[in-house]
Amino acid sequence: MRWHYVLYVIAILIVFLGLFMLLPLGVSLIYAEAGLLPYLKSMVISLGVGGVLFLSLRKKSARTDFVSQREGMGIVALGWMAVAGFGALPFYFSGQFGGFTDCLFESVSGFTTTGASILREIEPIPKGMLFWRSFIQWLGGMGIIVLSLAILPILGVGGMQLYKAEVPSPVPDKLKPRIRETAMILWKVYALITGLQIVLLMLGGMDLYDALNHAFATLPTGGFSTKNASVAHYNSVYIDMVIALFMILAGINFTLHYQFLKGETLAFWRDSECRFFLGTTLLLTLVVAFDIFGSVYDSAAEAFRYSLFQIASILTTTGFATADYEQWPAMSQVILLLCMFIGGSAGSTGGGMKCLRVMVCFKYCYKELFSLIHPHAVTHVKIAGKTVPEDVVRSVLGFLALYMILFAAAVVLLAGTGVDLLTAFGAVAGTIGNIGPGFGMVGPVENYADIPILGKWLLIWCMLLGRLEIYTVIILLVPEFWRK
Repeated sequence: MRWHYVLYVIAILIVFLGLFMLLPLGVSLIYAEAGLLPYLKSMVISLGVGGVLFLSLRKKSARTDFVSQREGMGIVALGWMAVAGFGALPFYFSGQFGGFTDCLFESVSGFTTTGASILREIEPIPKGMLFWRSFIQWLGGMGIIVLSLAILPILGVGGMQLYKAEVPSPVPDKLKPRIRETAMILWKVYALITGLQIVLLMLGGMDLYDALNHAFATLPTGGFSTKNASVAHYNSVYIDMVIALFMILAGINFTLHYQFLKGETLAFWRDSECRFFLGTTLLLTLVVAFDIFGSVYDSAAEAFRYSLFQIASILTTTGFATADYEQWPAMSQVILLLCMFIGGSAGSTGGGMKCLRVMVCFKYCYKELFSLIHPHAVTHVKIAGKTVPEDVVRSVLGFLALYMILFAAAVVLLAGTGVDLLTAFGAVAGTIGNIGPGFGMVGPVENYADIPILGKWLLIWCMLLGRLEIYTVIILLVPEFWRK
């Protein structure tokens, strides 16, 4: 493990993060807000620390023709932690987000696109600070490392290890021979869809500022809003449907968006995982709409509207809210809870277990049942008519098992801090799945402010686990990782 190279790449990430802080500073200047020091202090520290590391390690870490898998995982895991730490500085220096633990929680929640907040009141926060809060979600959605691969030629060689370690997908899609070209394509598609949503939200009556913030929170499936009541503040069918549509788009593999834009009009339909994701969204929406029609909403159209939005929000792990689903019937709440575990498609910005893994698990279970009936038959797990390699099946089953083990352990530990069982269950589900709202004290109309400090540190760990697909973070605890 070449630690000098690992620190060199992390230094570059910190420098770019410091430069990005010019954006919220500009927003504050546009709105003539006082208190520019939080941004200036944060920039000086970020550029100073990152710059010193960069200059001191530049000669020793010149272009390399190979980045090992262990180095890739180290760069990604430690890089995300570093970026989240420096990203918390504007919150900390503003004095409006509480102590450093709360500031770090908000920053990690943003970068991991979880959307879990410690803010009791959002609207009194300065616009520049809320913009930074939304923008770090947009950065985290496609990934800081993928962004670096797109804009830094120095990481273009050997970058596949970084890409594999960071991209939230069981099998990362490589659209071009050069990984830098793949990263650039993904970011262009990401930016294009974001721009389209901004325009559509403005057509629905949002001003440019709110449209930017909500688009920056939708495409990365983040869920931070500039309003206390989240999207419910607007009480608009049009805005609900626009955001629901783009949440669903964000939950689809971004390589399919690229193929569609290239003219492959049936790209979404041909992909079995996309069909599974869209079919699950529609089916669960109809079931929940039927359940809440009459008991919560008198109109069938209204029941469908709120059902679609909440199913799309939770299934894609965005976390926007237009209704307090804890007031819905038990069956609807259980369905939403299950959605927290399923998540979006592989290659999307959504969290959770991912639809592709769920499909592989279902097919593997069917294969085992089939083998009991036909013990001499030779069967394989297939997706879209293609056999899934045994090593991929083992990786998927290992991931799902580890996911549930870590989930259960985190629930026990959080409950040990004094949190009630429902809140512990909902908070861990909401953070390890990168969703945001959960149940109990952290429901859709609540926040994470009252979680004990030790509980917040545990949930910070859960958010990182979920965003980086568990293995990249948990590998840091394996002693063999640190040995030569």
